Amino acid sequence: MALVNEHFFKLPNNYLFSDIAKKVNAFKVSHPKTDLIRLGIGDVTRPLPQASIEAMHKAVDELANKETFHGYGPEQGYDFLIDAVIRNDYAPRGVYLEPGEVFISDGAKSDTGNIGDILRHDNSIGVTDPIYPVYIDSNVMCGRAGILEDGRWSNVVYLPCLSENNFVPEIPDRRIDILYLCYPNNPTGTVISKAELKKWVNYALENDTLILYDAAYEAYIQDPDIPHSIYEIKGAKKVAIEFRSFSKTAGFTGVRCGYTVVPKELTAATLEGERIPLNRMWNRRQCTKFNGTSYITQRGAEAIYTPEGKKQVKAIIQYY
Repeated sequence: MALVNEHFFKLPNNYLFSDIAKKVNAFKVSHPKTDLIRLGIGDVTRPLPQASIEAMHKAVDELANKETFHGYGPEQGYDFLIDAVIRNDYAPRGVYLEPGEVFISDGAKSDTGNIGDILRHDNSIGVTDPIYPVYIDSNVMCGRAGILEDGRWSNVVYLPCLSENNFVPEIPDRRIDILYLCYPNNPTGTVISKAELKKWVNYALENDTLILYDAAYEAYIQDPDIPHSIYEIKGAKKVAIEFRSFSKTAGFTGVRCGYTVVPKELTAATLEGERIPLNRMWNRRQCTKFNGTSYITQRGAEAIYTPEGKKQVKAIIQYY
């Protein structure tokens, strides 16, 4: 007989945001005239940038023509979008990336949840607290989080982010295998300075720790001295994977597009001590389990990097 993955039984009955949606809908039914401002989930309400709409319409027309039709695309993403990402999101900040280090996906949520596929089940993990639920729940599903005791998982190190410490987590006094950092932070909204981020990179270098850096909200950074990417810190390519999203940047929550950067110099170890490039493993995982983000979607994402697209995205972000 088929056996289920019993780690799923450890999860709360419902995903946090599903519960929020149910409560909101129930409130709307009982208060039909109330104008709701939703702060429970990072969805968007403004239309997509016009540049993206036009690019996606054009892409649809291409699919209607035999000469310009696109079937399966590369699992890693089309070169036109990868090149636009490198040229606009990283090169201006002095970060050099190869095309093979950027993987286009259907969103940062998918990749932050799936990245555990290439990591052993018994790695210890560290999270800032409070935290985006996907980080812990995805580890619970594979047994990596341990046992739930008094609301805390036994194999998770919690790093408090409270008003008492100005929402700045302290460097742990013990070694952690995998560390989740999210800046600008979800849910606190705080940012991290280059000096503070350098401390975490140094910690990771000294302790052979893998940092999973979620930068989904980087477009909302206003202070020019705040880093948009962990790779602005020297040495970060040796210890960090970065996740980005077009959901918060350009309103793609319903379209689904993001990307993950896995530097080629980043490695992790086998039990025998052999160092394995994680870029190669993630590429293999994507080729096996992911058929690539749609051509239409990627053309829409590419358009946000045009002069018109940049102006439109800036206006959307200023509105929020």
